Amino acid sequence: MIRVLLFFSLLFAVTLHAAEKRPNILWLIAEDFGPHLGCYGTKEVSTPVLDGLAAKGMRFTRYYTTAPVCSASRSAFNTGMYQTTIGAHHHRSHRDDGYTLPAGVKLISERMRGAKYFTANVKELPQEAGFKGSGKTDWNFAPPMKPFDSTNWDDLKTHQPFYAQVNFQETHRTFHGTPHADPAKVEILPYYPDHEVTRKDWAQYLDAATELDRKIGKIMELLKRDGLLENTVICFVGDNGAAHVRAKQFCYEEGLNVPFILSWPSGVVAPAGYEAGKVSDRLLMSIDLTATSLAWAGIAKPQGMQGQVFMGAKAEPAREYVFGARDRCDMTVFRLRTVRDARYRYIRNFTPDQPFLQFNAYKEKQYPVWNLIKELGAQDKLTPDQAVLAAPTMPAEELYDLENDPHQVKNLAKSNQPEHRRALERLSEVLTNWIEQTNDQGRIPESEEVAKNEGSTKPPQEKKGKKKAK
Repeated sequence: MIRVLLFFSLLFAVTLHAAEKRPNILWLIAEDFGPHLGCYGTKEVSTPVLDGLAAKGMRFTRYYTTAPVCSASRSAFNTGMYQTTIGAHHHRSHRDDGYTLPAGVKLISERMRGAKYFTANVKELPQEAGFKGSGKTDWNFAPPMKPFDSTNWDDLKTHQPFYAQVNFQETHRTFHGTPHADPAKVEILPYYPDHEVTRKDWAQYLDAATELDRKIGKIMELLKRDGLLENTVICFVGDNGAAHVRAKQFCYEEGLNVPFILSWPSGVVAPAGYEAGKVSDRLLMSIDLTATSLAWAGIAKPQGMQGQVFMGAKAEPAREYVFGARDRCDMTVFRLRTVRDARYRYIRNFTPDQPFLQFNAYKEKQYPVWNLIKELGAQDKLTPDQAVLAAPTMPAEELYDLENDPHQVKNLAKSNQPEHRRALERLSEVLTNWIEQTNDQGRIPESEEVAKNEGSTKPPQEKKGKKKAK
């Protein structure tokens, strides 16, 4: 009897300790990466490490960034706030003007530090890893003097609990990875020309994803080596969609939908809602990971934070809608806003007079398919789905039925079917309310001088001293 009581006393003590134990939290962030892993159904990519992590953990299929470009997206998920609310919506803006975050808004690393978490944005890795983290922050505001405590991996095992990020640049252009994917076998989306240039470019992107997976494997080895695997929550995500035409910098699925794989450690009691081996289609936003990571650390959701806790005792109701926004990127001015629900995506274009292929120095230089579309368009060699991208203007509104048209090539905004009209009206109203309720700063245009100074490269006609046409 005494032995039985002792056994249950020890079991209770171990369980209580595990429940009280605060986990380490590690974000693994891939640049410009859509859900192009084997576990998401992508062919010609080799991603055994991340596929294995997903099989043992949870994989989310409807996880969205709030912006389709890195600096705006990172400004959001590092604060738990929409970039449009905090004035961080223009890509690579506020680099030298001293702009700071609004009162009450802080970086997640600051909030973690306030709860006695050690924080790191890891650049320096042990020699056996064979690479370095990019250390990317890229925020559209002046950061605090010391946003993280360290950049060194070796500090983590002696400073627990920790909150750390490791950023990977493999899938950011220019791509680099050992050739693996066969260009002849990769899937070409219907709005891309099926051309050797397209196939080679997509294969190189998938090779970069394979290299990314290899490096994730090195991180997993380090976690095991340092005895951190059993008490570290691992979150693998992309910072925005893939660096391809109609993906990065645009508000279609391909620009905002990114992978999210969550692995909960065996040494810490899992929160309510975590189901190992499950694939979830719950609508989530990147700012929700911010709020939820704080909850995992035992930190109450800050007042006013727009991210929602999606797991654990403090979980909030599932989202019915997710939102996204794109504003000026370098010298290229668009203002796009979007909302999607479980079935439809609605996009509102505040700059419909501009062409999709509006001049952008980055894309002109880095995107071979961007230039290919223009060339084939001039030769009248594009299919109707492809020719939309070469048109001189863009639709003011777009509506897509994602169940029947996952690649979003059939714009239903002018459909007369009652179901489509109801979806358009409902989502349009939801988006209008979101713009107002979140105090979307994109409603206030930048001055021409600010936009000109902050655009990193000027169009050719401006370089020659000519005035830009009104």
